[in-house]
Amino acid sequence: MIVLRLDRVLADRKVSSKKLALNVGINEVNMSLLKRGKIKSIRLELLNSICKHLNCQPKDILEYIPDFED
Repeated sequence: MIVLRLDRVLADRKVSSKKLALNVGINEVNMSLLKRGKIKSIRLELLNSICKHLNCQPKDILEYIPDFED
C-alpha cells in the first residue's frame, strides 16, 4: 500500500496546506484530502509541483508499506 506523508513534510518545512494549495493551483478542500491521505490517485504534474514548492523528492511524500494480506 502507498501512504501519503504530505502532512509530515508540510510540518517539517513549516508550510501551511493553504499556502501550498495556492502555490500548486488546487483548492483547499483537495489539499486537505491530499494531506490526510484520503485520495486514490495523484497526477504526476501535481506531485511535480508539490515537490518543486517544498523542495523535496517524491519519496519524501510517498511511502510504500507492504500488504501482508496478499
